[in-house]
Amino acid sequence: MERVPVLKIGDILLVSIQVDMSDQTAVQLQEDLAERIVATGCHGVIIDITALDIVDSFVGRMLSTIASISKVLDAETVVVGMRPAVAITLVELGLSLNGIRTALNVERGMELIAAARDDHYDHYEPGDQPTDTR
Repeated sequence: MERVPVLKIGDILLVSIQVDMSDQTAVQLQEDLAERIVATGCHGVIIDITALDIVDSFVGRMLSTIASISKVLDAETVVVGMRPAVAITLVELGLSLNGIRTALNVERGMELIAAARDDHYDHYEPGDQPTDTR
């Protein structure tokens, strides 16, 4: 079985999907990513789908599920590298990718995650400990 690599870059986990996503690969990715979020304490996940020519309803649901799992574990998810044909297909399939922000590239994705974290902590006084997960 192929595994999708999960790389740590600062406070962000980068997932670059370079393989066809079978059911087994998707489930393994969800488990690997959840374990890495907890182990590293990262607050952001970037999923790079630049290599995907086609996204079907299965991949769309998988991305939404990963975003939901990440959010429960206090990590923001951004999908980057979406091709125009992929965006059109997702809209035609009626997949809104709830909970997922998108950006054109990894750099913009990192900026979105940093801005979301800054906005989240702007509501606290120095020394306060946030008790919610957004």
